[in-house]
Amino acid sequence: MRQFRVPPQLLVGFVLGLVVVLLTRSCGGGGPTSSASAPSPPAASASVRSDTGVPALWPTPRSVRRGSGSVPIGQSVAVRSDAGTDASTLDSVTRALRAGGAREIRVGDSARRGELLVTVGTTAGGLPPEGYTLTAATTSAGPRVTLSSSDADGAFHAAQTLAQLIRPVGSPVARTALPAVTIRDWPATATRGIVEGFYGTPWTQRERLGQLDFAARWKLNTYIYTPKDDPYLRDRWRDEYPTAALTALRTLAARAAADHVRFVYALSPGTSICYSSASDLTALLTKLRQLWDGAGVRAFAVPLDDIEIGRWNCARDAAVYGTGRAAVARAQAALLNEVRLDFLAGHPDAAPLITVPTEYDGARASAYKTTLAAELDKDVTVMWTGPLVVSPGIGTAQAREASRLYGHRVVVWDNYPVNDYTAPNLLLGPYTGRDASLPGAVAGLLANPMNQAAASDPSLFSTAAYTWNPTAYRPAQALDAGLSVLADGDGTALTALRAFADVNRASRLDPTQAPELAALITAYRKGGPDAERSLRTRLTVLANARTTVPAALRTSASPWLAATHDWAEAALSALDLREGRSTRAEVESHRTAARSHTITDWQGERRTVEVGTGVLDTFVARLLSE
Repeated sequence: MRQFRVPPQLLVGFVLGLVVVLLTRSCGGGGPTSSASAPSPPAASASVRSDTGVPALWPTPRSVRRGSGSVPIGQSVAVRSDAGTDASTLDSVTRALRAGGAREIRVGDSARRGELLVTVGTTAGGLPPEGYTLTAATTSAGPRVTLSSSDADGAFHAAQTLAQLIRPVGSPVARTALPAVTIRDWPATATRGIVEGFYGTPWTQRERLGQLDFAARWKLNTYIYTPKDDPYLRDRWRDEYPTAALTALRTLAARAAADHVRFVYALSPGTSICYSSASDLTALLTKLRQLWDGAGVRAFAVPLDDIEIGRWNCARDAAVYGTGRAAVARAQAALLNEVRLDFLAGHPDAAPLITVPTEYDGARASAYKTTLAAELDKDVTVMWTGPLVVSPGIGTAQAREASRLYGHRVVVWDNYPVNDYTAPNLLLGPYTGRDASLPGAVAGLLANPMNQAAASDPSLFSTAAYTWNPTAYRPAQALDAGLSVLADGDGTALTALRAFADVNRASRLDPTQAPELAALITAYRKGGPDAERSLRTRLTVLANARTTVPAALRTSASPWLAATHDWAEAALSALDLREGRSTRAEVESHRTAARSHTITDWQGERRTVEVGTGVLDTFVARLLSE
C-alpha cells in the first residue's frame, strides 16, 4: 500500500485523543477500545451489539484462554489467507464479519491503520488433523484475528468458531467486537456425522442440503447417504440412476464438498445379489462408476445389513461358498475385496470403502465375525451399532472388543435419534449413555436421525458436541443449546421448544418422560405455592406450541404438535373441571381429539402419535376419576 506522512497537527490531535481515552479507562470506562484512528464500528442496533465476554462455544473447544480487552470489528476489514484456504472458508469468514457490522471486506489486501486484519493459514504445526487455533487480540499494529490450522478442514472449523464469537448460540443479535481470546481445538475422533439410514419416507432434497449445512456449522464431517426407501440404492441397485436423480446426487456431493463434509454413497445389494455372479459384480461396479463420473462421489459404502443371512439369493452361491454364517462372511468379503481392488484401487483420491456387516451389533465372537475379520481387506472400515441394534449404552470396552472381533477399523452407527422402529414417537431427549472415552477408541461415530429432519437437529447438535469433545460434553446443556439453535434467537420459540421436547423426551437411551411437566404436576398435587399457576403456564405453552415453534418444526412434527395442543387443552379443561368452569364432556372431547392424530409408519400401518405418554394422559385420567 502507498505510504504517506502524517501532518504535525494531526499527530498532536492523535496524542491528545489518546490521552483522553487512557484517562477515561483509568476512571472505570469498561467498553471496547480501539486505536484512535480505527474506523468506528456501527452503533449497536437491533441486529448488532458490543458485548465481549467469551460465549459458550459449540462444540466445546479443548482450550479457551481469555485475553485482555476486546477486538473491534469495525466497518472495514482486511482478510489475508494462504493457498490452502478454500473459498468456503473465506465465505464463512466474510459472512461472519458482515454479521458483526463490517461493510467493506477486502480479501487479499493489507490492513489500513487501526483496521482489523483477519489472517487464515493452513500450515500450522503441532495440531492434529482438523485442529486449529484462533487468536483475537488488539496489538500495537491494530486489531488482529488469526485462524491457524493444520489443514483446510481445520481452517473451515476455525471459521465456524469465529462465527459463534460474533453471533453466539441463542443470541438474536451479532456483536460488533470479539473478546480477546486464544482458542486451541481439535476433534476426539476422525469421523463424525450423519448416516441417513432410516426406513420410511426419505428426506427431501432441500432437507438434505440443509442437513449438510447444519453438519458443517457444527463441525460434523461425514454424511452417509443410505435411505432405505431410495429404490436405486437397495431394491433396484443394479439399475443406473436416471438423469434427474443423478443430478440431485451431484448437487448433494458438491454441497458436501463445499461444506467440508465427506459425502458417502452407500449401495445396498444384499437383498438380491448373487455373490458368485460375474454379471452382478459388473452391475455393482458400473453403478459405482456412474456415481463417480456423473455425480462426483468420492466415498462409497456397500452395506450388507438387514438381509436374511440364512439363505442364498442364488443356488450357485451354496456350491461356491458352502452353507452357514461363515460361508456368508466369505462371500461378502470376496465381494467387498473385488470392489476395493477393481474400482477403488484405481482411484487414489477415493476414500476407504465402508461396509455394514450382516452381524452388525453385539460384542460376542461368532463364526461370521471371525471369518469376516480374516478374509476382508484390512483397508475396509466396518460399522457397528453397539451391543444392541438400538443401544441404551455403549461402553469403550465393548467398542474395543468389537474392533478386535471384526479385526478392522470400527465406526459406530448409532441408532439415535432414529424413530422408524417407534414411529408414534418423536425422540427429542438428550444424547446420552456413551462413555466419554468411546470416540477416542473407535474410528468414528455417526448418528442415524429421524424421518423428521428438523426435529432431528437438537440431537444431531448434541452428537456433534459429544464426538468433538466428549470429556466436556454435558447432555442437558448440549440439548438446550441445540434447541436454542433451532429457535434462532426467538425467545418465544425457545420456550415452546423446551416444553415440547420435555413431553417427547423418552427413548431407549433414557426412558424418563416429561420430567419437567411431571415435577409441575407433583407440585400441584402437593398443593405447593403457585403450583397451579405454574402448571397452567406450562400447559398453555404446550397448547400454543403448534404456532410458536419454528416453522420448519411445524411442518415436520405437525401430528405431534397437534396432539400436544389437544392433550394440553384436555389437561387445562380437567383443571377447570375441578373448579366448576368446565364439563366432563369438554375434557373427554379434547382427549378424544388428542388420540385422533396418526402417522403412517414405514410398513404402511396407521399409528396413533404419542406425546407425554404416562404423564399427560395419566394426569387427565386421574382428574376425570376424582
